[in-house]
Amino acid sequence: MTNWPDIPYERWRDSGASLHMWLQIVGKFRVALTPWMNHAWQATTYVTARGLTSSIIPGPQESYCTDFDFIDHQLVISATNGAVEKVALEAQSVADFHGRFIEALDKIGAPSEFHGTPNEVVDAVPFAKQTDPGAYDPDAVHDFWQALVAVDGVFKTFRTGFLGKSSPVHLFWGSLDLAVTRFSGRIAPTHPGGMPNLPDDITREAYSHEVSSAGFWAGGNGLDEAAFYSYAYPTPETFGAVPVTTEGAYYHEKLGEFILPYAAVRTAADPAAALMSFLQETYRAAADTAQWDRQALECAIGQPGQPRAIDVEEVIL
Repeated sequence: MTNWPDIPYERWRDSGASLHMWLQIVGKFRVALTPWMNHAWQATTYVTARGLTSSIIPGPQESYCTDFDFIDHQLVISATNGAVEKVALEAQSVADFHGRFIEALDKIGAPSEFHGTPNEVVDAVPFAKQTDPGAYDPDAVHDFWQALVAVDGVFKTFRTGFLGKSSPVHLFWGSLDLAVTRFSGRIAPTHPGGMPNLPDDITREAYSHEVSSAGFWAGGNGLDEAAFYSYAYPTPETFGAVPVTTEGAYYHEKLGEFILPYAAVRTAADPAAALMSFLQETYRAAADTAQWDRQALECAIGQPGQPRAIDVEEVIL
């Protein structure tokens, strides 16, 4: 049975602030070694059966993997030569975690030079100078991860209903949100940029093409509760006026996004169905108001063990 735990923002907030910075530190190690991919997809992390992983990171001699384990509460850094180092996930300053991570990289012979200042936060204090005592509630973090597991499954099912370009389901450590994005295939107007402590070139490349994007975050960014969001870029003039019937969903004028509180999903009779309804309705709102070619882009939701049916006469060998 899928677990949709209660994740009140008040209990999660301080631990989330620590984890946000720790994920940025480890994410920047991956960015320093991995060739750039469209929309910064090379930078993200992925949900696993124990937490979050970077997946394999290519190095000059060896390759590496970083895994946040939210069961044993440790960061595991592995190299393809068999070397393994661990950093405890416990209450500590960001500066201490930063130092311990670099020490672990040095011990396994991994490159340990990477950008040392956070992105997408207003007060971008270098990691090594964030010396305030940090918080880490293992139960709050474990519940956050369990929520990610539940959300990840629904997002991946939703992704199967689209034939066009679609992102993986992945967690962006800049804003600490799990996201999945669909693309119309058309070039978008140049994004104005202006994201806090993020180069405009990165933002503009991320939004180089039209998107309908949905995601989940555990609170912050103007909402003091865990919630799902859905937005379009560029935003069609009538996007926010489209009726969305999923119980609890609403359009947030300031954010310019549809919002669905996590609590409304968790307490629904069928949480996965409630979330899928929100994803489908808000995607259609974006696609219809922006006049996407939905007939060419969409397909039925995928089923286990059933390949897509195609017209063999259309296959080009």
